[in-house]
Amino acid sequence: MSLFQNARFEISVANPSGLPEPNGMEIAFAGRSNAGKSSAINTLASHTRLAYVSKTPGRTQLINFFRLRDGSALVDLPGYGYAEVPEKVRLQWQGLLERYLRTRPNLVGLVLIMDARHPLKPLDCQMIDWFAPSGRPIHVLLTKADKLTRSEAARTLSQVRASLEAWGPLVSCQLFSSLKKTGREEVEDVVGRWLGANEDPPA
Repeated sequence: MSLFQNARFEISVANPSGLPEPNGMEIAFAGRSNAGKSSAINTLASHTRLAYVSKTPGRTQLINFFRLRDGSALVDLPGYGYAEVPEKVRLQWQGLLERYLRTRPNLVGLVLIMDARHPLKPLDCQMIDWFAPSGRPIHVLLTKADKLTRSEAARTLSQVRASLEAWGPLVSCQLFSSLKKTGREEVEDVVGRWLGANEDPPA
């Protein structure tokens, strides 16, 4: 069965004081507004409405926790980089996101969502710069790969992988399409290794 199959919504958090107890390992999903983060989460979970999908950027304003069957959690973070969000709200989101990523003791890795047509924007690079020194892995999903031709997608993947080498071996990258349902197995393999790496070996 899929690692993300039967994920269930647990809680939405609007401020750091509302974060649940750090029980079970957590995988965070982050990305620019409208990069396809919610669609990617729904595709991975084989669920059409687990994470809210909107054509209006900036709709994910909370940290949303989805509990997986093994007790770990998929954590959907607020999208960043949407200019039309009021400054007060933007700062609130930023504070919530940074507090979670900086202080969450059971966070084991970050899945960073980028639109394959517009990868490695300044805020994406800033996120990698900021998170990579933690020593925890980052896996980049180049979403909406179906919008590119096969040759364009291959070229984009090669270029992004070459750029990511500057951040070292803990940063990896793949193509992904929610529309075509491609790339799910690769994500599961990567995230599965993150979760398994923290498990005690059998006696």
